[in-house]
Amino acid sequence: MNRNLGCGIGVLCGLVTILWPCAVVVGQAAQTAVGKGDLTWFREAKFGLFIHWGLYAVPAGQWKGEDYPWIGEWIMNWAKIPTGEYEQLAAQFNPVKFDADSFAQLAKDAGMRYLVITAKHHDGFAMFDSKATTYDIVDATPFKRDPLKELQGACEKHGLKYGFYYSQAQDWHEPHAAGNTWQFTTPHEKRDPQEYLRRKAMPQVRELLTGYGPLGLIWFDTPVLLTREHVIELERLVRDKQPQCLINSRLGHGLGDYEQMGDNMVPSDVYPEDWEIPATLNDTWGYKIKDKHWKPAEYLIYRLVDVVSKGGNYLLNVGPRADGTIPSESIERLREIGRWLSRHGESIYGTTHSPFSVGDQAWRCTAKAETLYFHLLRWPAGGRFRIEGLRNEVTAAFLLSDPNRQPLKAWREGAVLFVDLPGDMPDPYCPVLAVVISGEPDVEPAMRWDAPRTVITLTARESSPHGPYVRYSEFEQSVSGFAESHDKMLWHLLIRQPSRFDVEVEYAAENHETGREMRFHAFRQELRARVEDTAGRFDWRPLGVLEVTKAGLEETRLHLQDPGPSATIRV
Repeated sequence: MNRNLGCGIGVLCGLVTILWPCAVVVGQAAQTAVGKGDLTWFREAKFGLFIHWGLYAVPAGQWKGEDYPWIGEWIMNWAKIPTGEYEQLAAQFNPVKFDADSFAQLAKDAGMRYLVITAKHHDGFAMFDSKATTYDIVDATPFKRDPLKELQGACEKHGLKYGFYYSQAQDWHEPHAAGNTWQFTTPHEKRDPQEYLRRKAMPQVRELLTGYGPLGLIWFDTPVLLTREHVIELERLVRDKQPQCLINSRLGHGLGDYEQMGDNMVPSDVYPEDWEIPATLNDTWGYKIKDKHWKPAEYLIYRLVDVVSKGGNYLLNVGPRADGTIPSESIERLREIGRWLSRHGESIYGTTHSPFSVGDQAWRCTAKAETLYFHLLRWPAGGRFRIEGLRNEVTAAFLLSDPNRQPLKAWREGAVLFVDLPGDMPDPYCPVLAVVISGEPDVEPAMRWDAPRTVITLTARESSPHGPYVRYSEFEQSVSGFAESHDKMLWHLLIRQPSRFDVEVEYAAENHETGREMRFHAFRQELRARVEDTAGRFDWRPLGVLEVTKAGLEETRLHLQDPGPSATIRV
């Protein structure tokens, strides 16, 4: 459905897709001020388990009989719950069914190599035995156990790297931290974050670094209010206690060992830095009883492949219930990914990014030594796979799912390599073709991963939809459900050199939706166009011209201005 309009074109296709992460700076390689963590294991691992678990699992997205449609771990903020009321949830939090070994075993079954759990989220409640406060799971709940300590042992048993999420600046329980403006009325600019850091955040981070064995990483988040000096103080603490421990870039002020992408957001092409995407299995991070929007295993495997082919790590989240159990829908999907990895893990672990630009290809590529792994997102018509731009001699080709690695016929016609595949698709999700070559990958300059692109396609499938009712449909490969102006689609748009792009969007709209304004924000510019009637069929419409004077990776978003509750536009 894509079409070129001439030189320098940015094409948006499919449903609305836009990135807009909270307090995240992208496109700037992470740096450190004090030492450097050990990235060796991180580059090998590629796939990890994220766990969002806390008091917010008790209300599970509901408060005083009202459903809150946003992410579950933000219920205190959405419902503007006073600290005294929220504290009472601790008496109801008794996760007697929690089993650390089953959590670690699930990560292992899924093919994950590391595990990160929330030690303290924005609600301020510590999920470990903290001596800096009594507002923690051991002192304030009937559970009286430290699940993070139990997980330490389970991760060691199963060979998983272990790490903690810690909200270092946003803490709705504290008057001098960021975030709580409904109860603490002092403006943010007049608060004293140093007082909060000294009394709570620094002591708790020190406890995590000294009481839970060797850590793979500390996962910081939303560094609002903190100065560069505050951030360096935190970094120095980590380096002093555990020099090998990694720090993500949400530490703030451009510091960290690796770059953290926005939530559920992937760069539009190969990005050759160390980076990671945090992602959800449904819409929420913390458990929500009414969130049934589970992403299918096929989509999750595609996301894993897409992320790794572009050079990143995939940190996939589960939100346990208040009783300590993980929803069966999460378990089923993770184990399905694990089954795929048991056959194709060679193409993921320890690989490097694709030597090819992603473009509009129906495959993704990873590389290791002298082998290229082509992940076939669509089975080629007639079973013949075509590769353009690869100049190396090919010495072997086989499917990873074939236990005998039966050689496949591969030959060249000019600059094109062909491989004949079996008649039937050998894997229900994503078959992997291994192509063994002589030497380092040698790709035609115009098709290399670092080649500037004149046509960039941002698809709905690759977007991060934001909004309580904004959803991606795998069946239609589009996004819909825009009800308010802040509902949007987000992407990380990568442009390698200054360029001029004619931007189009493909959408389906009915007559009653005409006249609404669609807005596209990218590289500090805003393009606007009125929605036109397409008789409910998908069609391309121009949005305007994007002039990019400084290349890089930036957050990009698409939204409707005042869409109205009856909006049925599909993008």
